[in-house]
Amino acid sequence: MTFIDAMKEKARKDIKNIVLPEADDVRVLKATEMVLNEGFANIMLIGDTDEIKNLAKENNINIDGVQIINPLTSTKLRKYSDDLYELRKAKGMTIEQAQELLKTNSRYFATMMVKSGDADGFVSGANHPTSDTLRPALQILKTAPGTKLVSTFCVIVVPNCEYGEDGVFVFADCGLNQNPNSEELSEIAISTAKSFKQILEKEPKVAMLSYSTKGSAKAEEVDKVRIATELAKEKAPELAIDGEMQFDAAIIPEIAKSKAPGSNVAGQANTIIFPELEAGNIGYKLVERLAKAEAYGPICQGMAKPVNDLSRGCKAEDIVGVVAITCVQAQQN
Repeated sequence: MTFIDAMKEKARKDIKNIVLPEADDVRVLKATEMVLNEGFANIMLIGDTDEIKNLAKENNINIDGVQIINPLTSTKLRKYSDDLYELRKAKGMTIEQAQELLKTNSRYFATMMVKSGDADGFVSGANHPTSDTLRPALQILKTAPGTKLVSTFCVIVVPNCEYGEDGVFVFADCGLNQNPNSEELSEIAISTAKSFKQILEKEPKVAMLSYSTKGSAKAEEVDKVRIATELAKEKAPELAIDGEMQFDAAIIPEIAKSKAPGSNVAGQANTIIFPELEAGNIGYKLVERLAKAEAYGPICQGMAKPVNDLSRGCKAEDIVGVVAITCVQAQQN
């Protein structure tokens, strides 16, 4: 069973309601049809009912039976507006602004659906930047109890790969924190390890990446990763976390023996923590395109309820995969 098939199987055990607010995108409608056919989630679309159905018909997509919610005519608009106003009035938002935002911005409407318990999670980003998905979530849903930092990860499934967890890796942070300091990087590492265990039900082995392995280079950037590793080990001594190390030392046993002898992670890492966002985003897209890997995410961690992003270069199949992961997160929320 593939990784994503396992996610779908888990999702079927407790069906969740997932909102897709970008219903004007053909890929989203194709993904909706696929999820309906596979029966692992209830999909809710946001937009004008006639426009969505016409777009589906024009592209030979069957979305019969899916729930479509038009914010302009929704019976929940008043309640959502009042609730959003209460949440944001201290930041200067008026009730009129709240109502207008919900009428015109489907991501805010989707966030209020999740906040109110009318949906279990939402997935967006097929035709919007990450900030458009995460901003309303951070403003409205906020962080989960005990979480210091919201971050993101990508699940990378590399075909015919002997490394990682049979070719499955989790990369972080790939979509949110631009240049985390040592404290923040340690939090990202711990959260990602927990996400790995939650989703794959396997033990995470966390590599803190750098261009240096165990002091082979001296620089401020290397020190940041080294200190982050020490902090993560202090906070979560039960986790297998090590660094700083180069990527080859992290995943290839033969190289690990010479570069990081005695490490409980080197040569067997399945959870990869990048030192900053630029490296993480470039890294996951390199693997996705050159290794022809499946890449799901960026997936959010540390949010009070599941909200997940998509790459604007995603395929319908990618959306389906992220919906399945979102369902699993919602089950364990």
